[in-house]
Amino acid sequence: MTLFDYVADRWDRLALQSWLHVSEVVQSTLLAAVIGVLIGVAVYRSPVGSAVATGLASTILTIPSFALLGLLIPVFGLGPTPAVVALVLYALLPITRNTIVGLAGVDPAVTDAAKGIGMGRFSVLTRVELRLAWPAILAGMRVATQMLMGIAVIAAYAKGPGLGGEVFSGLTRAGSANATNQALAGTLGVVILALLLEGVYFLIARFTVSRGIRG
Repeated sequence: MTLFDYVADRWDRLALQSWLHVSEVVQSTLLAAVIGVLIGVAVYRSPVGSAVATGLASTILTIPSFALLGLLIPVFGLGPTPAVVALVLYALLPITRNTIVGLAGVDPAVTDAAKGIGMGRFSVLTRVELRLAWPAILAGMRVATQMLMGIAVIAAYAKGPGLGGEVFSGLTRAGSANATNQALAGTLGVVILALLLEGVYFLIARFTVSRGIRG
């Protein structure tokens, strides 16, 4: 059986796994974005706080995926929960770092002008600083998403949803009928989904980042 025949015969299952894979990654990225932006907002004015936040997030990223999942399984059990927790932790570094860089890079003259027309601290943050930092934040989310697409495959070790199950099953059945097709279907599916999400981020940037900031 060719790879095309394999995919055609199992299209419904592969489509469902692809949807679960994307859903897991997108939800984890959004949750990490909320946490990462809040951390960035809290520390970007403090060089020490920024260094500590970035350092802690960097430390998490150095933990091998299998090791982190192995630590989370006794706490959360098998299933989507340990997979999502691991993905959120891995996504924090690029989002937190880019939030700090983006906010710290806002021209003080712009914020002073906003304060000069009567804006309060919260208004300056939400209506000026975060808007100007949005391209950097979005870039961090894009990097995190692409990174999580691959890590989510390994999350199948904890019985996480997605195409990782296809890859793992194909590798463990190496040498048997359709084992290679199964592993390739899962792998190519992840690559295609990653490219599609890259296109989505391009469109988001196109419609949410003003020409002045892009230029």
